[in-house]
Amino acid sequence: MEDGVAKVRADQYNGRVTVHVILACIVAATGGSLFGYDVGGVTSMDDFLLKFFPSVYKQKMHAHENNYCKYNNQVLAAFTSVLYISGLVASLVASTITRKYGRKISIIVGGISFLIGSILNAAAANLGMLIIGRILLGVGIGFGDQAIPLYLSEMAPTHLRGGLNMMFQVATTLGIFAANMINFGTRNIKPWGWRLSLGLAAIPAVLMTVGGILIPETPNSLIERGSKEKGRKVLEKLRGTKDVDAEFQDMVEASELANSIKHPFRNILEKRYRPELVMAICMPAFQILTGINSILFYAPVLFQSMGFGKDASLYSSALTGGVLLLSTFISIAIVDRLGRRPLLISGGIQMIICQVIVAIILGIKFGDNQELSKGYSLSVVVAICLFVLAFGWSWGPLGWTVPSEIFPLEIRSAGQSITVAVNLLFTFIIAQTFLSLLCSFKFGIFLFFAGWITIMTIFVVLFLPETKGIPIEEMAIMWKKHWFWKRILP
Repeated sequence: MEDGVAKVRADQYNGRVTVHVILACIVAATGGSLFGYDVGGVTSMDDFLLKFFPSVYKQKMHAHENNYCKYNNQVLAAFTSVLYISGLVASLVASTITRKYGRKISIIVGGISFLIGSILNAAAANLGMLIIGRILLGVGIGFGDQAIPLYLSEMAPTHLRGGLNMMFQVATTLGIFAANMINFGTRNIKPWGWRLSLGLAAIPAVLMTVGGILIPETPNSLIERGSKEKGRKVLEKLRGTKDVDAEFQDMVEASELANSIKHPFRNILEKRYRPELVMAICMPAFQILTGINSILFYAPVLFQSMGFGKDASLYSSALTGGVLLLSTFISIAIVDRLGRRPLLISGGIQMIICQVIVAIILGIKFGDNQELSKGYSLSVVVAICLFVLAFGWSWGPLGWTVPSEIFPLEIRSAGQSITVAVNLLFTFIIAQTFLSLLCSFKFGIFLFFAGWITIMTIFVVLFLPETKGIPIEEMAIMWKKHWFWKRILP
Protein backbone atom coordinates (compact mmCIF):
# COMPACT_ATOMS: atom_id res chain seq x y z
CA MET A 1 0.00 0.00 0.00
CA GLU A 2 2.98 2.34 -0.02
CA ASP A 3 2.05 3.74 -3.44
CA GLY A 4 -1.33 5.27 -2.72
CA VAL A 5 -4.56 3.43 -3.28
CA ALA A 6 -3.47 0.80 -5.69
CA LYS A 7 -6.02 -1.97 -5.36
CA VAL A 8 -8.11 -2.10 -8.49
CA ARG A 9 -11.79 -2.01 -7.57
CA ALA A 10 -13.06 0.05 -10.45
CA ASP A 11 -15.25 -2.67 -11.86
CA GLN A 12 -17.11 -2.91 -8.54
CA TYR A 13 -18.22 0.74 -8.55
CA ASN A 14 -22.00 0.94 -8.65
CA GLY A 15 -24.56 3.62 -9.23
CA ARG A 16 -26.28 5.70 -11.83
CA VAL A 17 -26.32 9.41 -12.57
CA THR A 18 -28.78 10.95 -10.12
CA VAL A 19 -30.52 14.30 -10.11
CA HIS A 20 -28.35 15.22 -7.12
CA VAL A 21 -25.15 14.88 -9.12
CA ILE A 22 -26.47 16.87 -12.05
CA LEU A 23 -27.78 19.69 -9.85
CA ALA A 24 -24.64 19.88 -7.74
CA CYS A 25 -22.52 20.02 -10.90
CA ILE A 26 -24.63 22.69 -12.57
CA VAL A 27 -24.54 24.91 -9.49
CA ALA A 28 -20.85 24.43 -8.95
CA ALA A 29 -20.02 25.06 -12.57
CA THR A 30 -21.74 28.46 -12.47
CA GLY A 31 -18.47 29.56 -10.96
CA GLY A 32 -16.86 29.02 -14.34
CA SER A 33 -19.06 31.73 -15.80
CA LEU A 34 -17.33 34.25 -13.53
CA PHE A 35 -14.02 33.46 -15.13
CA GLY A 36 -15.55 33.79 -18.56
CA TYR A 37 -17.61 36.88 -17.89
CA ASP A 38 -14.52 38.67 -16.92
CA VAL A 39 -12.76 38.14 -20.21
CA GLY A 40 -15.41 40.33 -21.90
CA GLY A 41 -14.36 43.59 -23.42
CA VAL A 42 -15.24 46.79 -21.59
CA THR A 43 -11.75 47.87 -22.55
CA SER A 44 -12.84 48.87 -26.03
CA MET A 45 -15.74 51.07 -24.84
CA ASP A 46 -14.98 54.74 -25.44
CA ASP A 47 -16.73 56.14 -22.34
CA PHE A 48 -14.81 53.74 -20.16
CA LEU A 49 -11.47 54.60 -21.74
CA LEU A 50 -12.22 58.31 -21.62
CA LYS A 51 -12.95 58.20 -17.89
CA PHE A 52 -10.12 55.97 -16.69
CA PHE A 53 -7.54 55.73 -19.48
CA PRO A 54 -7.67 59.00 -21.44
CA SER A 55 -4.23 58.42 -22.96
CA VAL A 56 -5.37 55.12 -24.49
CA TYR A 57 -8.44 56.86 -25.84
CA LYS A 58 -6.30 59.49 -27.58
CA GLN A 59 -3.98 56.83 -28.94
CA LYS A 60 -6.93 54.86 -30.28
CA MET A 61 -8.22 57.89 -32.18
CA HIS A 62 -4.95 58.23 -34.12
CA ALA A 63 -4.40 54.58 -34.58
CA HIS A 64 -4.59 54.17 -38.27
CA GLU A 65 -0.90 54.89 -38.70
CA ASN A 66 0.18 51.61 -37.19
CA ASN A 67 -2.27 48.74 -37.32
CA TYR A 68 -0.52 46.45 -34.93
CA CYS A 69 0.17 48.94 -32.15
CA LYS A 70 -3.24 50.50 -31.67
CA TYR A 71 -3.90 49.55 -28.08
CA ASN A 72 -0.40 48.95 -26.82
CA ASN A 73 -0.54 50.51 -23.37
CA GLN A 74 1.01 49.03 -20.26
CA VAL A 75 -1.45 50.74 -17.89
CA LEU A 76 -4.45 49.23 -19.66
CA ALA A 77 -2.73 45.85 -19.72
CA ALA A 78 -1.98 46.21 -16.01
CA PHE A 79 -5.63 46.94 -15.28
CA THR A 80 -6.56 43.67 -16.98
CA SER A 81 -3.75 41.80 -15.30
CA VAL A 82 -4.14 42.78 -11.65
CA LEU A 83 -7.00 40.30 -11.64
CA TYR A 84 -4.74 37.39 -12.54
CA ILE A 85 -2.13 38.19 -9.97
CA SER A 86 -4.66 38.45 -7.13
CA GLY A 87 -6.27 35.23 -8.42
CA LEU A 88 -2.91 33.49 -8.38
CA VAL A 89 -2.24 34.44 -4.76
CA ALA A 90 -5.81 33.58 -3.76
CA SER A 91 -5.68 30.13 -5.33
CA LEU A 92 -2.64 29.23 -3.24
CA VAL A 93 -4.41 30.39 -0.07
CA ALA A 94 -7.56 28.57 -1.17
CA SER A 95 -5.66 25.29 -1.26
CA THR A 96 -5.44 25.07 2.51
CA ILE A 97 -9.04 26.15 3.02
CA THR A 98 -10.33 23.66 0.46
CA ARG A 99 -8.40 20.87 2.14
CA LYS A 100 -9.09 21.67 5.79
CA TYR A 101 -12.60 23.11 5.63
CA GLY A 102 -14.04 21.58 2.48
CA ARG A 103 -14.65 22.34 -1.18
CA LYS A 104 -17.95 24.00 -0.43
CA ILE A 105 -16.62 26.79 1.74
CA SER A 106 -14.11 27.84 -0.93
CA ILE A 107 -16.90 28.07 -3.47
CA ILE A 108 -18.90 30.33 -1.11
CA VAL A 109 -15.90 32.56 -0.31
CA GLY A 110 -15.19 32.90 -4.03
CA GLY A 111 -18.78 33.90 -4.76
CA ILE A 112 -18.91 36.56 -2.05
CA SER A 113 -15.59 38.08 -3.02
CA PHE A 114 -16.63 38.26 -6.67
CA LEU A 115 -19.92 39.85 -5.68
CA ILE A 116 -18.27 42.66 -3.71
CA GLY A 117 -15.76 43.16 -6.53
CA SER A 118 -18.42 43.55 -9.19
CA ILE A 119 -20.36 46.05 -7.06
CA LEU A 120 -17.20 48.14 -6.52
CA ASN A 121 -16.43 48.04 -10.24
CA ALA A 122 -19.89 49.13 -11.29
CA ALA A 123 -19.84 52.00 -8.82
CA ALA A 124 -16.23 52.99 -9.52
CA ALA A 125 -15.65 56.74 -9.24
CA ASN A 126 -11.91 56.57 -9.80
CA LEU A 127 -9.12 54.24 -10.85
CA GLY A 128 -8.46 53.17 -7.25
CA MET A 129 -11.98 51.78 -6.76
CA LEU A 130 -11.76 50.10 -10.12
CA ILE A 131 -8.52 48.37 -9.19
CA ILE A 132 -9.67 47.23 -5.73
CA GLY A 133 -12.78 45.84 -7.42
CA ARG A 134 -10.55 43.99 -9.90
CA ILE A 135 -8.47 42.54 -7.05
CA LEU A 136 -11.58 41.18 -5.34
CA LEU A 137 -12.77 39.68 -8.64
CA GLY A 138 -9.38 38.00 -8.82
CA VAL A 139 -9.75 36.56 -5.32
CA GLY A 140 -13.17 35.21 -6.32
CA ILE A 141 -11.69 33.59 -9.41
CA GLY A 142 -8.75 32.13 -7.48
CA PHE A 143 -11.04 30.43 -4.97
CA GLY A 144 -13.59 29.35 -7.54
CA ASP A 145 -11.08 27.87 -9.96
CA GLN A 146 -9.30 26.08 -7.17
CA ALA A 147 -12.37 24.43 -5.64
CA ILE A 148 -14.81 23.90 -8.50
CA PRO A 149 -12.90 21.54 -10.81
CA LEU A 150 -12.05 19.42 -7.74
CA TYR A 151 -15.67 19.47 -6.64
CA LEU A 152 -16.84 18.36 -10.08
CA SER A 153 -14.25 15.59 -10.39
CA GLU A 154 -15.14 14.20 -6.97
CA MET A 155 -18.92 14.33 -7.40
CA ALA A 156 -19.02 12.73 -10.83
CA PRO A 157 -19.30 8.97 -11.33
CA THR A 158 -16.16 7.63 -13.01
CA HIS A 159 -17.67 6.86 -16.41
CA LEU A 160 -18.96 10.42 -16.84
CA ARG A 161 -16.24 12.38 -15.07
CA GLY A 162 -14.91 14.02 -18.23
CA GLY A 163 -18.30 15.26 -19.36
CA LEU A 164 -19.43 16.55 -15.97
CA ASN A 165 -16.10 18.18 -15.35
CA MET A 166 -16.49 20.07 -18.58
CA MET A 167 -19.54 21.82 -17.19
CA PHE A 168 -16.94 24.21 -15.82
CA GLN A 169 -15.68 25.00 -19.30
CA VAL A 170 -19.24 25.29 -20.64
CA ALA A 171 -19.98 27.84 -17.93
CA THR A 172 -16.77 29.69 -18.77
CA THR A 173 -17.65 29.88 -22.46
CA LEU A 174 -21.23 30.86 -21.60
CA GLY A 175 -19.78 33.65 -19.48
CA ILE A 176 -17.55 34.85 -22.33
CA PHE A 177 -20.48 34.74 -24.73
CA ALA A 178 -22.78 36.56 -22.29
CA ALA A 179 -20.16 39.24 -21.69
CA ASN A 180 -19.80 39.78 -25.42
CA MET A 181 -23.57 40.05 -25.90
CA ILE A 182 -23.96 42.38 -22.92
CA ASN A 183 -21.18 44.69 -24.10
CA PHE A 184 -22.83 44.67 -27.47
CA GLY A 185 -26.08 45.81 -25.85
CA THR A 186 -24.60 48.31 -23.38
CA ARG A 187 -22.07 50.09 -25.56
CA ASN A 188 -24.78 52.39 -26.95
CA ILE A 189 -25.96 53.44 -23.50
CA LYS A 190 -23.99 56.62 -23.02
CA PRO A 191 -22.22 57.40 -20.71
CA TRP A 192 -22.82 54.65 -18.13
CA GLY A 193 -23.13 51.54 -20.31
CA TRP A 194 -19.85 50.19 -19.00
CA ARG A 195 -21.16 50.36 -15.42
CA LEU A 196 -24.05 48.12 -16.33
CA SER A 197 -21.71 45.75 -18.10
CA LEU A 198 -19.39 45.46 -15.08
CA GLY A 199 -22.25 45.34 -12.56
CA LEU A 200 -24.04 42.44 -14.23
CA ALA A 201 -21.18 40.21 -13.11
CA ALA A 202 -23.02 40.25 -9.78
CA ILE A 203 -25.59 37.80 -11.22
CA PRO A 204 -23.31 34.78 -11.58
CA ALA A 205 -21.66 35.75 -8.28
CA VAL A 206 -24.99 35.57 -6.44
CA LEU A 207 -25.80 32.25 -8.14
CA MET A 208 -22.46 30.83 -7.08
CA THR A 209 -22.78 32.01 -3.47
CA VAL A 210 -26.36 30.80 -2.96
CA GLY A 211 -25.62 27.61 -4.87
CA GLY A 212 -22.52 27.02 -2.77
CA ILE A 213 -24.64 27.18 0.37
CA LEU A 214 -27.21 24.71 -0.99
CA ILE A 215 -25.05 22.00 -2.57
CA PRO A 216 -23.69 19.07 -0.53
CA GLU A 217 -20.00 18.75 0.33
CA THR A 218 -18.16 16.06 -1.67
CA PRO A 219 -17.94 12.63 0.02
CA ASN A 220 -14.17 12.63 -0.54
CA SER A 221 -13.78 15.82 1.43
CA LEU A 222 -16.12 14.73 4.25
CA ILE A 223 -14.20 11.48 4.66
CA GLU A 224 -10.85 13.26 4.46
CA ARG A 225 -11.99 15.52 7.31
CA GLY A 226 -13.17 12.60 9.45
CA SER A 227 -16.94 12.46 8.83
CA LYS A 228 -17.02 8.96 7.38
CA GLU A 229 -20.68 8.24 8.09
CA LYS A 230 -21.82 11.51 6.62
CA GLY A 231 -19.57 10.96 3.63
CA ARG A 232 -21.09 7.57 3.02
CA LYS A 233 -24.63 8.97 3.19
CA VAL A 234 -23.81 11.67 0.65
CA LEU A 235 -22.21 9.07 -1.60
CA GLU A 236 -25.29 6.82 -1.43
CA LYS A 237 -27.49 9.77 -2.29
CA LEU A 238 -25.27 10.82 -5.20
CA ARG A 239 -25.04 7.35 -6.70
CA GLY A 240 -28.67 6.48 -5.97
CA THR A 241 -27.81 3.12 -4.37
CA LYS A 242 -26.84 1.68 -0.99
CA ASP A 243 -24.23 -0.45 -2.68
CA VAL A 244 -21.26 1.91 -2.71
CA ASP A 245 -18.77 -0.22 -0.76
CA ALA A 246 -16.01 -0.29 -3.36
CA GLU A 247 -16.01 3.43 -4.04
CA PHE A 248 -16.37 4.23 -0.33
CA GLN A 249 -13.46 1.95 0.53
CA ASP A 250 -11.24 3.66 -2.07
CA MET A 251 -12.12 7.03 -0.56
CA VAL A 252 -11.42 5.90 3.01
CA GLU A 253 -8.01 4.50 2.07
CA ALA A 254 -7.17 7.61 0.09
CA SER A 255 -8.17 9.80 3.04
CA GLU A 256 -6.06 7.82 5.51
CA LEU A 257 -3.09 8.38 3.27
CA ALA A 258 -4.01 12.04 2.76
CA ASN A 259 -4.24 12.70 6.47
CA SER A 260 -0.82 11.24 7.12
CA ILE A 261 0.61 14.04 4.99
CA LYS A 262 1.10 17.37 6.66
CA HIS A 263 2.65 19.41 3.86
CA PRO A 264 1.03 18.63 0.53
CA PHE A 265 3.03 21.32 -1.30
CA ARG A 266 6.33 19.88 -0.12
CA ASN A 267 5.03 16.44 -0.83
CA ILE A 268 4.02 17.02 -4.42
CA LEU A 269 7.70 17.72 -5.14
CA GLU A 270 8.67 14.14 -4.27
CA LYS A 271 9.74 11.86 -7.06
CA ARG A 272 6.70 9.60 -6.84
CA TYR A 273 4.43 12.53 -7.75
CA ARG A 274 6.60 13.67 -10.65
CA PRO A 275 4.10 12.87 -13.42
CA GLU A 276 1.30 14.68 -11.58
CA LEU A 277 3.50 17.71 -10.96
CA VAL A 278 4.57 17.87 -14.60
CA MET A 279 0.92 17.75 -15.72
CA ALA A 280 -0.14 20.32 -13.09
CA ILE A 281 2.36 22.73 -14.62
CA CYS A 282 2.30 21.82 -18.30
CA MET A 283 -1.41 21.38 -18.98
CA PRO A 284 -2.50 24.87 -17.86
CA ALA A 285 0.61 26.53 -19.31
CA PHE A 286 0.01 24.88 -22.66
CA GLN A 287 -3.69 25.77 -22.54
CA ILE A 288 -2.75 29.46 -22.45
CA LEU A 289 0.13 29.10 -24.93
CA THR A 290 -2.33 28.02 -27.61
CA GLY A 291 -2.90 31.77 -27.84
CA ILE A 292 -6.61 31.43 -27.18
CA ASN A 293 -6.84 34.21 -24.60
CA SER A 294 -5.14 36.64 -26.88
CA ILE A 295 -7.56 35.75 -29.63
CA LEU A 296 -10.61 36.06 -27.36
CA PHE A 297 -9.45 39.09 -25.34
CA TYR A 298 -8.45 41.03 -28.31
CA ALA A 299 -10.86 39.69 -30.93
CA PRO A 300 -12.69 43.04 -30.98
CA VAL A 301 -9.39 44.90 -31.05
CA LEU A 302 -7.89 42.53 -33.60
CA PHE A 303 -10.86 42.84 -35.93
CA GLN A 304 -11.00 46.59 -35.46
CA SER A 305 -7.33 46.93 -36.40
CA MET A 306 -8.00 44.91 -39.51
CA GLY A 307 -10.47 47.56 -40.49
CA PHE A 308 -13.78 45.91 -39.72
CA GLY A 309 -15.98 48.74 -38.43
CA LYS A 310 -16.85 49.31 -34.76
CA ASP A 311 -19.91 47.07 -34.81
CA ALA A 312 -18.36 44.41 -36.98
CA SER A 313 -15.64 43.89 -34.40
CA LEU A 314 -18.23 43.19 -31.72
CA TYR A 315 -20.15 40.89 -34.04
CA SER A 316 -17.01 38.95 -34.71
CA SER A 317 -16.31 38.47 -31.00
CA ALA A 318 -19.91 37.34 -30.50
CA LEU A 319 -19.24 34.89 -33.29
CA THR A 320 -16.04 33.50 -31.75
CA GLY A 321 -17.82 33.27 -28.37
CA GLY A 322 -20.67 31.30 -29.95
CA VAL A 323 -18.29 28.94 -31.72
CA LEU A 324 -16.41 28.25 -28.48
CA LEU A 325 -19.65 27.41 -26.70
CA LEU A 326 -20.75 25.04 -29.45
CA SER A 327 -17.47 23.17 -29.59
CA THR A 328 -17.40 22.64 -25.83
CA PHE A 329 -20.70 20.77 -26.18
CA ILE A 330 -19.14 18.61 -28.92
CA SER A 331 -16.38 17.78 -26.47
CA ILE A 332 -18.77 16.81 -23.68
CA ALA A 333 -20.49 14.41 -26.04
CA ILE A 334 -17.33 12.55 -27.03
CA VAL A 335 -14.73 12.92 -24.28
CA ASP A 336 -15.76 9.88 -22.24
CA ARG A 337 -16.16 7.76 -25.36
CA LEU A 338 -13.11 8.68 -27.43
CA GLY A 339 -10.90 9.64 -24.52
CA ARG A 340 -8.71 12.63 -23.77
CA ARG A 341 -5.73 11.98 -26.00
CA PRO A 342 -7.44 11.82 -29.41
CA LEU A 343 -9.18 15.13 -28.74
CA LEU A 344 -5.99 16.89 -27.65
CA ILE A 345 -4.01 15.61 -30.62
CA SER A 346 -6.59 16.32 -33.34
CA GLY A 347 -7.44 19.70 -31.85
CA GLY A 348 -3.75 20.62 -31.79
CA ILE A 349 -3.25 19.77 -35.45
CA GLN A 350 -6.29 21.81 -36.50
CA MET A 351 -5.14 24.80 -34.43
CA ILE A 352 -1.66 24.77 -35.97
CA ILE A 353 -3.11 24.81 -39.50
CA CYS A 354 -5.44 27.74 -38.68
CA GLN A 355 -2.74 29.85 -37.04
CA VAL A 356 -0.44 29.36 -40.03
CA ILE A 357 -3.19 30.35 -42.48
CA VAL A 358 -3.96 33.54 -40.53
CA ALA A 359 -0.27 34.42 -40.34
CA ILE A 360 0.16 33.96 -44.10
CA ILE A 361 -2.87 36.10 -45.01
CA LEU A 362 -1.90 38.89 -42.62
CA GLY A 363 1.75 38.70 -43.61
CA ILE A 364 1.07 39.08 -47.32
CA LYS A 365 -1.92 41.35 -47.30
CA PHE A 366 -1.81 43.57 -44.24
CA GLY A 367 0.93 46.15 -43.91
CA ASP A 368 1.20 49.27 -41.80
CA ASN A 369 -1.35 51.47 -43.41
CA GLN A 370 -3.69 49.32 -45.41
CA GLU A 371 -6.90 47.55 -44.50
CA LEU A 372 -7.72 44.00 -45.51
CA SER A 373 -10.09 43.54 -48.43
CA LYS A 374 -13.46 41.97 -47.61
CA GLY A 375 -12.55 38.56 -48.99
CA TYR A 376 -9.33 38.29 -47.03
CA SER A 377 -10.93 39.63 -43.87
CA LEU A 378 -13.59 36.98 -44.17
CA SER A 379 -11.01 34.22 -44.51
CA VAL A 380 -9.20 35.48 -41.42
CA VAL A 381 -12.46 35.34 -39.46
CA VAL A 382 -13.19 31.82 -40.75
CA ALA A 383 -9.70 30.61 -39.84
CA ILE A 384 -9.99 32.15 -36.36
CA CYS A 385 -13.38 30.49 -35.88
CA LEU A 386 -11.97 27.11 -36.88
CA PHE A 387 -9.11 27.70 -34.46
CA VAL A 388 -11.55 28.48 -31.65
CA LEU A 389 -13.63 25.44 -32.58
CA ALA A 390 -10.60 23.15 -32.28
CA PHE A 391 -9.57 24.73 -28.99
CA GLY A 392 -13.07 24.32 -27.62
CA TRP A 393 -13.06 20.57 -27.95
CA SER A 394 -9.45 20.00 -27.01
CA TRP A 395 -7.22 22.17 -24.83
CA GLY A 396 -10.08 24.38 -23.64
CA PRO A 397 -11.93 21.90 -21.46
CA LEU A 398 -9.16 19.31 -21.13
CA GLY A 399 -6.61 21.81 -19.85
CA TRP A 400 -8.81 21.90 -16.74
CA THR A 401 -10.22 18.38 -16.76
CA VAL A 402 -7.02 16.36 -17.03
CA PRO A 403 -5.19 18.00 -14.09
CA SER A 404 -8.24 17.90 -11.81
CA GLU A 405 -8.72 14.16 -12.32
CA ILE A 406 -5.18 12.85 -11.97
CA PHE A 407 -4.20 13.91 -8.45
CA PRO A 408 -4.43 11.37 -5.64
CA LEU A 409 -6.36 12.80 -2.68
CA GLU A 410 -3.28 13.47 -0.56
CA ILE A 411 -1.99 16.09 -3.00
CA ARG A 412 -5.25 16.94 -4.78
CA SER A 413 -5.89 20.35 -3.27
CA ALA A 414 -2.25 21.41 -3.64
CA GLY A 415 -2.10 20.05 -7.17
CA GLN A 416 -5.21 21.92 -8.24
CA SER A 417 -3.80 25.12 -6.73
CA ILE A 418 -0.66 24.73 -8.79
CA THR A 419 -2.77 24.20 -11.90
CA VAL A 420 -4.78 27.37 -11.24
CA ALA A 421 -1.73 29.39 -10.28
CA VAL A 422 0.15 28.37 -13.43
CA ASN A 423 -2.94 29.06 -15.54
CA LEU A 424 -3.28 32.54 -14.08
CA LEU A 425 0.45 33.21 -14.23
CA PHE A 426 0.58 32.43 -17.94
CA THR A 427 -2.65 34.33 -18.58
CA PHE A 428 -0.99 37.27 -16.84
CA ILE A 429 2.21 36.99 -18.85
CA ILE A 430 0.35 36.75 -22.15
CA ALA A 431 -2.13 39.50 -21.26
CA GLN A 432 0.69 41.79 -20.22
CA THR A 433 2.90 41.10 -23.22
CA PHE A 434 0.46 40.26 -26.02
CA LEU A 435 -0.07 43.83 -27.17
CA SER A 436 3.68 44.49 -27.22
CA LEU A 437 4.32 41.16 -28.94
CA LEU A 438 1.68 41.97 -31.54
CA CYS A 439 3.33 45.33 -32.03
CA SER A 440 6.79 43.86 -32.60
CA PHE A 441 6.08 40.41 -34.13
CA LYS A 442 3.19 41.70 -36.28
CA PHE A 443 1.64 38.67 -38.01
CA GLY A 444 4.44 36.49 -36.61
CA ILE A 445 2.51 36.33 -33.34
CA PHE A 446 0.35 33.62 -34.89
CA LEU A 447 3.42 31.59 -35.85
CA PHE A 448 4.76 32.04 -32.31
CA PHE A 449 1.62 30.36 -30.93
CA ALA A 450 1.61 27.72 -33.68
CA GLY A 451 5.10 26.77 -32.55
CA TRP A 452 3.88 26.25 -29.02
CA ILE A 453 0.93 24.15 -30.17
CA THR A 454 3.35 21.92 -32.08
CA ILE A 455 5.34 21.40 -28.88
CA MET A 456 2.27 20.59 -26.77
CA THR A 457 0.87 18.14 -29.32
CA ILE A 458 4.14 16.20 -29.27
CA PHE A 459 4.07 16.37 -25.45
CA VAL A 460 0.62 14.74 -25.35
CA VAL A 461 1.64 12.02 -27.79
CA LEU A 462 4.69 11.12 -25.70
CA PHE A 463 3.80 11.80 -22.08
CA LEU A 464 0.09 11.88 -21.36
CA PRO A 465 -1.54 8.50 -20.70
CA GLU A 466 -5.26 8.06 -21.39
CA THR A 467 -7.30 8.77 -18.24
CA LYS A 468 -10.82 8.03 -19.39
CA GLY A 469 -12.69 5.50 -17.26
CA ILE A 470 -10.00 5.24 -14.57
CA PRO A 471 -11.41 5.90 -11.07
CA ILE A 472 -10.05 9.05 -9.50
CA GLU A 473 -8.61 7.21 -6.49
CA GLU A 474 -6.85 4.64 -8.74
CA MET A 475 -4.87 6.92 -11.04
CA ALA A 476 -1.55 5.92 -9.46
CA ILE A 477 -1.65 2.60 -11.31
CA MET A 478 -1.90 4.30 -14.70
CA TRP A 479 1.49 6.03 -14.45
CA LYS A 480 3.23 2.76 -13.58
CA LYS A 481 2.15 1.31 -16.90
CA HIS A 482 3.28 4.25 -19.00
CA TRP A 483 6.43 3.73 -21.09
CA PHE A 484 8.11 6.88 -19.86
CA TRP A 485 6.80 7.49 -16.35
CA LYS A 486 7.47 3.97 -15.15
CA ARG A 487 11.20 4.68 -15.58
CA ILE A 488 10.98 7.84 -13.49
CA LEU A 489 8.81 6.53 -10.67
CA PRO A 490 10.61 4.89 -7.75
